[in-house]
Amino acid sequence: MALKHRIYGAIFNLLNIFPINDNSVTFVMDKNNSFIGNFNYIYKELNSRNIDFEYNCVVKNRFSISDIYHLARSKYIFLNDNFLALAYMNISNKTKVIQLWHGPGAFKKFGYSSIEFNDKDLINLIRNSSKRISYLTVTSNNIKKYYSEAFQIDEDKIIASGIPRLDFYSEENTSEDNISKIRKDFMKNHPEIKNKKIILYAPTFRENSKYNNVFKYFNVNKFINELSDEYVLLIRLHPKMYEFDTEDNINKDIFNFDNVIDCTYYENEQNLLLISDILITDYSSIMIEYSILNRPIIFFAYDLDNYLSNERGFYFDYNEVPGTIVKNTDELIYVIKNSIFKMDKLEKFLKFQFDYIDDKSSKRIIDYVLDS
Repeated sequence: MALKHRIYGAIFNLLNIFPINDNSVTFVMDKNNSFIGNFNYIYKELNSRNIDFEYNCVVKNRFSISDIYHLARSKYIFLNDNFLALAYMNISNKTKVIQLWHGPGAFKKFGYSSIEFNDKDLINLIRNSSKRISYLTVTSNNIKKYYSEAFQIDEDKIIASGIPRLDFYSEENTSEDNISKIRKDFMKNHPEIKNKKIILYAPTFRENSKYNNVFKYFNVNKFINELSDEYVLLIRLHPKMYEFDTEDNINKDIFNFDNVIDCTYYENEQNLLLISDILITDYSSIMIEYSILNRPIIFFAYDLDNYLSNERGFYFDYNEVPGTIVKNTDELIYVIKNSIFKMDKLEKFLKFQFDYIDDKSSKRIIDYVLDS
């Protein structure tokens, strides 16, 4: 794994002879079509300033001389995910590397917090790449210590500014008028949602493939029979569930049921959150983003004991999640029918995870970066 990062770093260091362009901004993407979320909001904020920035997008695992040349000349480099090649790059003192990170808040352990401690090569990669990061953005001061551990980075490099993608939840976007408009647009292709409340089921990906077969544990047929008079069910599986389902265990016939809609590849996840009245999830960090909307969240943790023993683990006690925990379909139906949502847990959770709930995260970040 380290060899490709070494080669990338070596090419970068050769191109480092060219001078830094003080107005050059580069976004390091995971793939060609990933200029969304954080990057989009940072770009809009930079574009609103009276500065003639030059923008470049590079794909992090693509060995393109043009990409690496633009990266080597950049004054500002924005990341949205791990970029381990940084470990081998001689970054100029004039360049600022800003890690925006794609997920809000702190929930599941990640990075250094989740790896095997005998994997010394990966530990060194994480530490050495983090040394090149100028600033790391998070949603609150309370969670700085978790990100400091995960990235192996000093807390004084961490800014509790909020993350750009959450600027989406402006007063305008979350207004009843806008949500009604999004719902009507969605209804053009899915008329079954008319006059129904929407439940979104968004489970996370498990390393143990046995538990990725979510419909073995979630009896969707029973769920719909009990609740379809009032609700429609949107299902958004993690794309990796299909990718690693080599034996075709996931029952796709579920999506032929009335009042069940497959939203796995629906492009705008945030719009799905806006139109959903209830979120059902398990260990996915989608619940942190959804919590901003102050709506019910149910945690369908059918494999909790296994997850705690064999998967990543959490930064806090799972029982503190901002909603009701259920273990099977019967409990899930009962909680929804009787509105047992434990909304009191949500307020405490929000205060811990967020210092700001507004649409100004990008502004705070750019103000900080340009002024420092």
